[in-house]
Amino acid sequence: MRHRLPYARRGQVIGLLGGSFDPAHEGHVHITRAALKRFGLDAVWWLVTPGNPLKSAGPAPLDQRLERARAVMDHPRVQVTDIEAHTGTRYTAATLDALRDLYPDVTFVWLMGADNLAQFHHWQDWRGIMATTPVGVIARPGTRGAARNSVAAKTFAYAKLPARSARLLGRRGVPSWCFINVPMSDASSTRIRNAGAWPHDV
Repeated sequence: MRHRLPYARRGQVIGLLGGSFDPAHEGHVHITRAALKRFGLDAVWWLVTPGNPLKSAGPAPLDQRLERARAVMDHPRVQVTDIEAHTGTRYTAATLDALRDLYPDVTFVWLMGADNLAQFHHWQDWRGIMATTPVGVIARPGTRGAARNSVAAKTFAYAKLPARSARLLGRRGVPSWCFINVPMSDASSTRIRNAGAWPHDV
């Protein structure tokens, strides 16, 4: 399996942006570029998931979503991957455990939009994720208040890193998380699908 996975050097700090990417769009690109810069990451890997356990309806075929993601995200330090298809994991906590086993000398930072932080306490083993993995949260339109007042934010308030020190994320141990504000993009996979611009049978 290892030869089909991305290469990482010892000591690197790599951001992970997971999701169905159904489809990938400029908003994903926007937060990825912001995370690279603000968190001082060596690279970002997109984890295009075979399926989202929190969604009842299945996404477009994985190959189709990977192709779209690679067409949208063009950056030398960003890789679009299907890691979960190889590890056989579907939940973030299990995927992170598998990646730490595969890359013991790499620090992974979990990246997510503020909308995900707002409902993060519904994720499987969310406390374990926060306790073992640095988390970078990027503002999304209309979600800042809900994110800052979320169960996860309050539970791990003691581990919050000030935005001015965002580049230390992934370099100061765990638990550690940081919330950054960036120029907003209102691009939405749901809106693209509802507009009929992303047919699943292409």
